[in-house]
Parts: sequence; structure tokens; C-alpha cells
Amino acid sequence: MHFLQPPGWARPKGYSNGIAATGRTVCISGMIGWDSQGKFHTDDFAGQVRQALRNIVEVLAEAKAAPEHIVRMTWYVVDKKEYITAYKEIGIAYREIIGRHFPAMTAVQVVALIEDDARVEIEVTAVVPE
Repeated sequence: MHFLQPPGWARPKGYSNGIAATGRTVCISGMIGWDSQGKFHTDDFAGQVRQALRNIVEVLAEAKAAPEHIVRMTWYVVDKKEYITAYKEIGIAYREIIGRHFPAMTAVQVVALIEDDARVEIEVTAVVPE
């Protein structure tokens, strides 16, 4: 895995501009903040992020992959201000669950998610070296 940082560009905070990787690709559907039984335990944005990240790590494990194999994340949020307000708590949860690995990321605000109680949905692509 090679992190792509063009010369002279400011270093991004909390993500990478790009990653080049070779290996077995693992694609993970958008994970939301419910548990393995489809139950939400909080409507708190950061709490739902924490659970979604845990869900991602569990699915990665099924593919014999780990957070350090993630090359791309797309975050879908229903409220940009709610996301920004929770930056600190999100950062804490992210470092606790994913670590200090920062893949290429995109975050977009959407009108709604399919599950009415979901505040965030995170989609992941990972590449596991062969």
C-alpha cells in the first residue's frame, strides 16, 4: 500500500488524498449504527459512528482483513452540522477502533438514509496483500 501525497500539497487531516494498493479486494456495504441484530442503541451521531466502525471491523475480519487494509471510505451523513459538531468524538472512536490508519475518504450529506433511525452510513473498500 502506497499513500499518494503530491509534492507541495498540504497534508490532509484524518484522511489520505489517495492510496495505491495491490492484492485481494474486499468491498463492504454501507454500515450503519445498529448492532448485529439490527437494533439501534443510540440516536447520538458519534455513538452511531462508533457502532458502524465496529461493524466494519467485524465484516473485515470475515475476509481475514483488518482496518489497516482499508483503502477507501465513503461516509453518508444526514446532517452536515451534526457531523462537524461531533468531530472530536468521531476522532476518538475512529482511533480506538480503526487506529491511526487514514485511507482516502469522502463524506457527503444526503437527504436521508434507508433506515430512518440511521444518522450515518459508511462504505469501505479494503485491499489485502496476497
